[in-house]
Amino acid sequence: MDSDFARAYLLHRRPVSDSQVMLNVVVEGIGHIKMLARIKGKHQLKHNAQLQPFFPLLCRYAGRHDMKYLNQFELLTLGNAMQGRRLYCGFYMNELSYRLMPINEPLEGAFELYQSHLFRLQNGEELEIVLRSYEFELLNLLGFGIEFDYDADGNSVNPKLTYRYVAECGFVQSAYGYRGQVLLNIAQHDYEPIETRQQAKRLSREVLRPLLGYRELKSRELFI
Repeated sequence: MDSDFARAYLLHRRPVSDSQVMLNVVVEGIGHIKMLARIKGKHQLKHNAQLQPFFPLLCRYAGRHDMKYLNQFELLTLGNAMQGRRLYCGFYMNELSYRLMPINEPLEGAFELYQSHLFRLQNGEELEIVLRSYEFELLNLLGFGIEFDYDADGNSVNPKLTYRYVAECGFVQSAYGYRGQVLLNIAQHDYEPIETRQQAKRLSREVLRPLLGYRELKSRELFI
């Protein structure tokens, strides 16, 4: 049975044959879906040009089980093209999304989270702020959210103390690690202080490492 038309963004594509590509797509109201697209005939060049990341699609697909098939799609708008470091950040967001989001399982809010941060990238917001926000909000969406304003014992984080992060527990007082004020800044989505950005980046890598496994993110190697 065909799905209804839904808005979507392409996260990743790889060729399967001369006329088929495998797509990882985040779909509104659904989440992360892997689907096969047949690209051939007189519209091959046009369809190849349209199936690109960062541009909103309207798509329709079919398939009852894990394998879905893209039946129809069209570009909704041309969007804002990104270049340089901003483009690499977009690739990082895409790779992080298709590596972490479960495939063909409902994940409400995934499309909205991705689109809102993509818009922030496209509209010129500070790169580090957008990436840290996306990382921590994606973790929260996936059920791995972190309480930044409380420690592992349920006490309020003290801005004058230092904490280290313990997986599946939270923050515990320590002689080294992350300043309490930094954790409170992250809780308030305040990434303006340079120290907060630096420690938030280190923390995000610490938290993401076990979820990503042994395969490093290729997009991170570019510059992040």
